[in-house]
Amino acid sequence: MTATLTGAWETPAIARAALPWFSTALLPPMPPAKHHLVIVGGGFAGLWAARALDGAPVRITLIDRQNHHLFQPLLYQVATAGLSAPDIAAPLRHILRDQRNVEVQLGEVTRLLPEARQVELADGTRVSYDTLLLATGAGHAYFGNDQWAQHAPGLKTLDDALRLRREMLMAFERAEAETDPAKRAAWLHFAIVGGGPTGVELAGTLAEIARHTLKNEFRHIDPRGARVRLIEAGPRVLPSFPEDLTDKARAQLEKLGVEVSTGKPVTHIDEHGYRLGDEAFAARTMVWAAGVAASPLARGLGVPLDRAGRVLVEPDLSVPGHPDIFVGGDLASLQQANGKPVPGVAPAAKQMGKYIAKVLRARLAGKAVTPFKYSDFGNLATIGRMAAIVHLGRLKLSGLLAWWFWLAAHVFFLIGFRNRFVVLVNWAMAYWSYQRAARIIFGEAPREVVPDDGVPQTGADTQRPDS
Repeated sequence: MTATLTGAWETPAIARAALPWFSTALLPPMPPAKHHLVIVGGGFAGLWAARALDGAPVRITLIDRQNHHLFQPLLYQVATAGLSAPDIAAPLRHILRDQRNVEVQLGEVTRLLPEARQVELADGTRVSYDTLLLATGAGHAYFGNDQWAQHAPGLKTLDDALRLRREMLMAFERAEAETDPAKRAAWLHFAIVGGGPTGVELAGTLAEIARHTLKNEFRHIDPRGARVRLIEAGPRVLPSFPEDLTDKARAQLEKLGVEVSTGKPVTHIDEHGYRLGDEAFAARTMVWAAGVAASPLARGLGVPLDRAGRVLVEPDLSVPGHPDIFVGGDLASLQQANGKPVPGVAPAAKQMGKYIAKVLRARLAGKAVTPFKYSDFGNLATIGRMAAIVHLGRLKLSGLLAWWFWLAAHVFFLIGFRNRFVVLVNWAMAYWSYQRAARIIFGEAPREVVPDDGVPQTGADTQRPDS
């Protein structure tokens, strides 16, 4: 009887018993355990870091409370019924299916334990790590007025987008059924607070829907009479762009029928509408696109944060005092050499993820790396059909050419051939017909419950979430 010993973990126990001369001294040493990287967040920074470590001597656990990666720059297209949710999202397990050193875990990290090198999930499970990457992104900031959130939701997730789509389409339906002129006008008033790219893109698309997509579809209202207002507290919209381009963007918005209000902040929001200064406006559909706040998870590190709650990271994107913890994406705050902060945009998050992977590879090899340097490839924003602005260094584009550039760039960066193909088909249809491909209203409307006191109330318990 003969046996081939290829390692202790491959030698059957029965063979060992049959060989009295068997000795552990004859076995090769156990290989060292692979370095364990835990990534919290499957957005641009987290996913790009994981993919950049393909083939590295690292064991990766990617934890996210959602099962998908979301292409957030096109989220407004889902909210305005131009695209469906699967067009801009893909399951994390599918994306990483061929990368054998990655394990995807569905869960929400609620607590950080840096001293124990562990993270704790909502169900109490703890996951140990050798290196931790926090890339949980950012949420909405209402500047101390969190009560506004229920009346003016933001747009960060697919759930947000589906909710907004439903509210937008239902507003036209409610206006069609309303006989009181003042109440009908409130249903047809859409207010977007915040003049950044998300606000501009939402306002332009809503105006196109009202002026073109819904034309001739109603019998008691004219959707073209809908009031779409973009509100920016600062002096101009799209402040990250050069002033001459923002002036063109404003002109393009106004040509689409958007009312642009600048230089005056919103002072109050409730279920009836909003206030600009002392002037009240009745509106039933309001969207918040004015500010972001970093994930509250960062507070668990016990390190300095900036005003938005982002971690003030070291030049190598590690946390001060915790070289085994990295922060990437919208959760990281880092000054560039020119004194400006690294912007919270998708290209920056991708670069951070790839850089952190580079740092980890270098550390494992005993090498050093240079500090992170952000490469600015420019800014793009679309206003509507055949209307956009592009700023790439000295190159400035607006109008149709900028729109084609924006379209090509966004399709190119989508993950997966299917997503690119479907988005192109839907956009081609919208271009020629002004139709939106996903104008289906999901879920039931909250019904009014009349209690004993005779005062109608919204039956929140009867509401079914969108799907």
